[in-house]
Amino acid sequence: MARVSTKENKNIYQTTREGLQLSREAASELLECIAPERIEKIENERSLPHPDEVLVMAEKYKQPSLCNHYCANQCPIGQQYVPEVKIKDLSQIVLEMLASLNAMNRQKERLIEITVDGRVTGDELRDFVYIQEELERISIAVETLQLWSEQMLATGAIDEEQYHALKGE
Repeated sequence: MARVSTKENKNIYQTTREGLQLSREAASELLECIAPERIEKIENERSLPHPDEVLVMAEKYKQPSLCNHYCANQCPIGQQYVPEVKIKDLSQIVLEMLASLNAMNRQKERLIEITVDGRVTGDELRDFVYIQEELERISIAVETLQLWSEQMLATGAIDEEQYHALKGE
């Protein structure tokens, strides 16, 4: 069993590894391409992980959320365009999505009114921003559902072969 660090404010990479009860050496063996010294630098934030390292950690640790964390918090492009998604229960994801879809259903006629002339004027701007925010909530709910699916596939809770066959992959 790995020694557990007493350091406060551990980053996601360290808490994930420790949650699997892996020493840095054992993690390095599992990851195959990341040396224990490199893992230590990433965990102590002396170096940012490279995207390919995050992909390997996400796969081998069975934690696809590491990719979203990296993109939303450490990638300069992702910080601008990728929202951080938190894993939630399926029921919570579905309820949030349905609430947003219902809100958008009530706003769809207003969106048509606003956009029919191809411009958003000052008196339409407040409603347009509200609709945009609601669409963003739907987008995040979809991303959360996708991340939940990836987590279930990674842990074997969803049959990967059947899932991909149904998706036509």
